[in-house]
Amino acid sequence: MEPNKYSAETEAIIKNYTTLNLGPTHPATHGIFQNILTMDGEIVVDAEQTVGYIHRAFEKIAERRTWYQITTLTDRLNYCSSPINNIGYQLAVEKLFGVETNKRIDYMRVIIMELARIADHLICNSVIGVDTGALTGFLYVMQEREKIYDIFEDICGARLTTNIGRLGGFERDFAPETIQKIKDFIKGYPKVLAEFEKLLMRNRIFMDRTIKVGPISAERATAYGFSGPNLRAAGVDYDVRVSTPYSSYNDFDFIIPTGTQGDTYDRFCVREAEMWESLKIIKQAVDNLPEGKPYVDVPEIVLPPKEEVYSKMEPLIWHFKVVMGEVNTPVGEVYSAVEGGNGELGFYIVSDGGRTPYRLHFRRPCFIYYQAYPEMIRGGMLSDAIITMSSMNIIAGELDA
Repeated sequence: MEPNKYSAETEAIIKNYTTLNLGPTHPATHGIFQNILTMDGEIVVDAEQTVGYIHRAFEKIAERRTWYQITTLTDRLNYCSSPINNIGYQLAVEKLFGVETNKRIDYMRVIIMELARIADHLICNSVIGVDTGALTGFLYVMQEREKIYDIFEDICGARLTTNIGRLGGFERDFAPETIQKIKDFIKGYPKVLAEFEKLLMRNRIFMDRTIKVGPISAERATAYGFSGPNLRAAGVDYDVRVSTPYSSYNDFDFIIPTGTQGDTYDRFCVREAEMWESLKIIKQAVDNLPEGKPYVDVPEIVLPPKEEVYSKMEPLIWHFKVVMGEVNTPVGEVYSAVEGGNGELGFYIVSDGGRTPYRLHFRRPCFIYYQAYPEMIRGGMLSDAIITMSSMNIIAGELDA
């Protein structure tokens, strides 16, 4: 029998601790994942998170799907900003195939990704408000999210899990009505965003609930491998769009907002500032949208126009080859990353020349920083644990791939 490793006094304290399951029910955890908390009254003594609760195995599924069929899997990673996942994967495959897109495709992708970033951030920040008891802001900005989803629906026919774009560009160009909807959104959203900030940013109750709650230092965040708003809130100005530009992001003028404390309030403020920057980027892209085709002329990865498929033999053959994966795939390995809604979203591809990836690994930012969650909530209140989770914007789909 093992000797007692605790003193009698410590044993007495431990016996008074309570074990609490935070999740996997949705209302508390904003997703299907579980945290086992050790509680001393309402104080969090320790926490253990369960990663992999959904068991979807997207990376293994991808090994049995053709390059063209994998985009739909990426939708289910961060489903609050799925177009960024779609385009990030497409950029990785294009890098493997050595395909370069024109400026029009790049600018169209930037518009979509920044709209998705706004949709992601407004969900995160409005939910932080809900967890402090402020429901009004959430209901208000959800109307703006619907406008973004209307734009996505115009482009690809879907709203949440979009499967937007294609390898090598887009199936079709933006319609004039879509361009007008985008212009209307970037004209109307600033007023809504400013009013939302007035509701919360200097609200005494909100500030008391978020300042110095769930903090993490720049050193600890970097050690864990943080990226995105959660890292920038700690004062590190790392942004993939700037450090490793893609899709012509170097053509646009924008800044990287940062915080100082790395707490819940800083994470809220950084996301607010990033939405203003996204609006600037979208306006620049729309006002300077270059001429050109919405897809590249690379038949190995680009589906030919439907009217040609229905009327000509050569496009019909290429359509079959692309869909069935009967194309010559380069042998090699590549890593490509984009600035997702939550941080660096990377795709590591290993190809052996087959019709499917030999290996496809998703670098999901939520999976990285969720590992720091116990450290960030230890010593705080139970209510702080919930709001800290909200401010980290943990999306269950990114934990389990």
